[in-house]
Amino acid sequence: MRTAVRWITRALAAIGFLFVLATVTPIDDWWIKSLAGPWNDPKGDVLIVLGGDSIKDVIGWSSYWRSVYAVRAWREGGWRVVLISGGSSSGVEPAAERMGEFMMSQGIPVSVIRVETESHSTRENALKSKLILAKLPGHKVLMTSDYHMFRAARVFRKAGIDIEPRPLPDAAKQAGSWGNRWPLFLGLCVETAKIGYYSARGWI
Repeated sequence: MRTAVRWITRALAAIGFLFVLATVTPIDDWWIKSLAGPWNDPKGDVLIVLGGDSIKDVIGWSSYWRSVYAVRAWREGGWRVVLISGGSSSGVEPAAERMGEFMMSQGIPVSVIRVETESHSTRENALKSKLILAKLPGHKVLMTSDYHMFRAARVFRKAGIDIEPRPLPDAAKQAGSWGNRWPLFLGLCVETAKIGYYSARGWI
């Protein structure tokens, strides 16, 4: 009994330490920047936008911000095609379709939008998109959330797709409020675990 209490006490102390670390130090900012890579906003011919979460009746948080920044990139000019990749989960409408609808409502012509709705993971994003991208010549730029870019860019390159990363400040926006830092810290832990899993499987 004493041993169990001792271990529980140590576990709670460790969680408390991590909570303070995530809340009052810039560890989240450092972690996000490490995963995002360079912020040089490259331009190209084909903009590949990865879908994020999709919630019943509404566009998800990450999907929304990825859509917003895709619209901003489009308004800079020069793009010929916007490819959105992201399937459905739990029976809701595919993320790519909702994102496409939002982008059209913000002025991106329907004629330049392509959607890929069969993928359910970052690896599938790359494999399913590759079939479409093979028919789209030109310089390709990959857009996704800052915390997701490290894994996404490497998955696409591993799949044989030559892309240039263009991360957007998704997690970075959340880190501005101390109340968001603990859940954000946990999310970054999950993403880092996924990077380890993808690396072990040889997908990046």
